[in-house]
Amino acid sequence: MPMPTERVPFVGVGFDRLTMADVLSRLSAVTSATPYGYVVTPNVDHVVRLDDPAQAAELEPLYREADLSLCDSRIIAHLARARGLSLPVVPGSDLTPSLFENVIKPGDRIAIIGGDKDMVADLGRRYPGVDLVHYEPPMGLRRNAAARIEAARFIAEARARFTFIAVGSPQQEMIAGAVRAFPQATGMALCIGASLDFITERQRRAPRIMQRLSIEWVHRLASDPKRMWRRYLVEGPRIFLLAARHRRGTAVR
Repeated sequence: MPMPTERVPFVGVGFDRLTMADVLSRLSAVTSATPYGYVVTPNVDHVVRLDDPAQAAELEPLYREADLSLCDSRIIAHLARARGLSLPVVPGSDLTPSLFENVIKPGDRIAIIGGDKDMVADLGRRYPGVDLVHYEPPMGLRRNAAARIEAARFIAEARARFTFIAVGSPQQEMIAGAVRAFPQATGMALCIGASLDFITERQRRAPRIMQRLSIEWVHRLASDPKRMWRRYLVEGPRIFLLAARHRRGTAVR
């Protein structure tokens, strides 16, 4: 499967210029015997984190080496368009249900990293016949390399068609990258954040009108202000500075 294609740099990250239809078409060719690969979906939070020199050396290769790097932010797409660069938006929260509805078939083995048994059971009721295998890693993955390796080992041994890694960023990208150390690994892993919570209705996405207006972040902030205020009100606005630097052709760092 030819991946990636037409990857272009913007605000310090490479993005594959593929539409949702393009991505689904490519992923439909994945089988449980396909050599391992993984998909990342950078958004504003990811880009701002990658601008931090203390984190960039460790995290930047995980995005660069991903088989697909898809824009998960309408704000980033708008900023790119202002520079004359077209970036299709393929949110992980849309890609995940599209895969379950249009690509995944009964009998397919699907690995889930993160969530709990109740969430996986709910997913199984929604998609009967899909072979779901689940691994629930401990908390604190960001600082626990041994736990990340165990999660990566589970993915390699599961030999699933698709693996959905739902443990938050950057832990999920770190796990996805660590799977490459296991030569027997197969299938495609996707770093998908809270997407499974949306499918199982444990969390609710912003109304469509807010998504189209690029203010889904307002809904998330209002839903969990204690956890989200710093991301959206302090760290997130830095994306405008990064875009301005990119527009002037200066280095991001």
